[in-house]
Amino acid sequence: MGHRFEDVIASLSQDERARIDARDAELTQGVEGLRALRQIAGKAQADVAAALNIKQPSVSKIEKQADMHVSTLRSYVEAVGGELELTVRLPKRPAVRIRALGDAATEISEKLRPRKASLAKTGGHG
Repeated sequence: MGHRFEDVIASLSQDERARIDARDAELTQGVEGLRALRQIAGKAQADVAAALNIKQPSVSKIEKQADMHVSTLRSYVEAVGGELELTVRLPKRPAVRIRALGDAATEISEKLRPRKASLAKTGGHG
């Protein structure tokens, strides 16, 4: 028979529980905006501007925007050293990750099709 989570946690030392709590806080930490994300990454606006090949005031403007293109957000996140992932959670369904949007999604979908489908298009020659 399995152990209850609460019992396992209760059996740990105070130091072990503190380490687990600290790690949990680290993993679930939320970020309040792009400026905070940049600061956590240890980057200055000038660093991001150089990576994006734009001027520093443009980085400031991006950080203040409440709405932007996903491509802008992706570029910004990559400029601070991160990777953007889009996850959709629908009711009563497992979460799904969106790999690409628009035409890029069509291109990726075509690349991922089984080889059999591409063989049919070429008359069976690969």
